[in-house]
Amino acid sequence: MRISITDYTVGATLAGDLANTSPTVQAAAGEALPTPDALMEFLTRHGLRLDAMAEGRSPTGDDVREVHLLRREVRGVVETETEDQAVAGGAVLAGRAGLRPVLDRDPGGRWQWYVPTRPGAPLAEELATLIGIGLLGAVRTLGHDRFRACAAPGCRGVFVDISRGGRRIYCRPDVCGNRINVANHRERRRLDSTAR
Repeated sequence: MRISITDYTVGATLAGDLANTSPTVQAAAGEALPTPDALMEFLTRHGLRLDAMAEGRSPTGDDVREVHLLRREVRGVVETETEDQAVAGGAVLAGRAGLRPVLDRDPGGRWQWYVPTRPGAPLAEELATLIGIGLLGAVRTLGHDRFRACAAPGCRGVFVDISRGGRRIYCRPDVCGNRINVANHRERRRLDSTAR
């Protein structure tokens, strides 16, 4: 796998999405990655083409266990208190399967920096490298203040806000944000009905 150094958004987004598959975040739903099939669906949904999945290879139970361990580590990096801690954690992740950066042409013929992953690297190590590079890129480009916990009451989700304005406050705006908006709407309706 060749990971673009300049397109950090893929890895930064993946960091939050992976961390939020945990049963501590998905309390009602439970474990979001319980099986190899669920892991494959997660990878497919994110459009990931890992070398570890080449030639039709499917994730195994061992891959699932390793990704669960990686998930805890990723969450720890997103929750770091300082920029230096985030950079140190991102560097550890990036080094799991990452080799030295190379300058190569992209499909449009432009020179781009890439980090190739080690041939034969396990699935979780490739994911770690992709996420680590994404987190390092997010710190460099956006700053550590974009590493956030979800603002929804009762949610334990985390994310890296890669939005242009940097105002995102929910880990899953379509779920957590919608839940808050519905609750606020009901409260306004209740107040309106009692005021009459």
